[in-house]
Amino acid sequence: MLQMQSAFGAAVLIAFAWAISENRYAVRVKSAGAALIVTLVTAVVLLKVPQIAFAFEGLARGVDAVSAATRAGTSFVFGYIGGGAPPFDVKSPGSDFVLAFQALPIVLVMSVLTTLFFHWRILPPIVRGFSWALERSMGVSGAVGLSTAANIFLGMVEAPLFIKPYLNRLSRGELFMVMTGGMAGIAGTVFVLYATILRDVIPDVAGHMMIAALVGAPAALLISQLMVPVKPEEATDLGKVEIGRVADNTMDAIVRGTAAGVELLISITAMLLVLVALVHLANACLTVLPDLFGAPVTLQRMLGWVMAPVCWLMGIPWSQAVTAGSLMGIKTVLNEFIAYIAFAKLPADALDPRARLIMLYAMCGFANFGSLGIMIGGLSVMAPERRADIISLGAKSILSGTLTTCLMGAIVGVVS
Repeated sequence: MLQMQSAFGAAVLIAFAWAISENRYAVRVKSAGAALIVTLVTAVVLLKVPQIAFAFEGLARGVDAVSAATRAGTSFVFGYIGGGAPPFDVKSPGSDFVLAFQALPIVLVMSVLTTLFFHWRILPPIVRGFSWALERSMGVSGAVGLSTAANIFLGMVEAPLFIKPYLNRLSRGELFMVMTGGMAGIAGTVFVLYATILRDVIPDVAGHMMIAALVGAPAALLISQLMVPVKPEEATDLGKVEIGRVADNTMDAIVRGTAAGVELLISITAMLLVLVALVHLANACLTVLPDLFGAPVTLQRMLGWVMAPVCWLMGIPWSQAVTAGSLMGIKTVLNEFIAYIAFAKLPADALDPRARLIMLYAMCGFANFGSLGIMIGGLSVMAPERRADIISLGAKSILSGTLTTCLMGAIVGVVS
């Protein structure tokens, strides 16, 4: 019954993307159908083939290794605040955990590792392979395929850097594909961080987050071309697009990765502090309202009521939809990091295991208003001539990114 609910929800989400299209009759049915088939096949194969599922389980060991390595560094630099042995007896287990000094530095280590793997030419062939598959199966241009494939491993600004020389030549629809690909996924730099936060919430969480990144690529292309179609006469034919070098040597890669990681680490820390404070302030203002259904009105509850129908469409029972909706609301209005932290703190009986898995996929994306500012700023610098198009497509990219991750959640609900 719940699987049928998820299937119905997937159909509604796709129909909604088509209904709000800039030009419904310009949608290329063959290309959109191919994107849907690739999305479904990819999800079924990755989630249901035992050998592949076993391979993804190995990611958990990789996450543990990176976490342990980061803990060694933070303990050395920050002492017991960074996870080292405290010089006193801890009376409250868990109270010695400091997010900024123990978990967040994982971003720094992952930034360096990602840069090194690109410099050592480990990741470029993998990205090129995914790009080739997207180009052949869905008929997208080489630039769009490369940027979308790079988004599996990189963020919304880093991935388009690979196609910076081609951004001015992309059609409006192709530019929207690039933007949706950025909004519909998460960067490899925060992959391990989120997996670490959720390791006690969902079994094999690292594998599921990698599957979400892989399924998100064709799903993003499906939703984006429904909302902003690419007319055949507007499609660019840029041929094969190569990935350039990211550093001069290994030490340069370490330095560049560290610099980028420091910038990201400071940004995440500052955004968390400010956004949590603003939520607390908003809830304080809402105390002037009377209690509703026996509980105070909070921002989280209001967001839950708004997003509950969407969560129901993904296949979550209505009794749990408001709780799930509050997570989706936090993810969209604030960011996915705060939503995942709230997810990890939910009582064990708040969501059943199937609903938790659906929500993991539904929140696995950067589609929020803070990310919109980052994307507009980054792309406008890379392609100043396209600034007007980038700004006009900005709000749509939040919606398309959200629809993409919700579609992934619905598909997981169908096959789980």
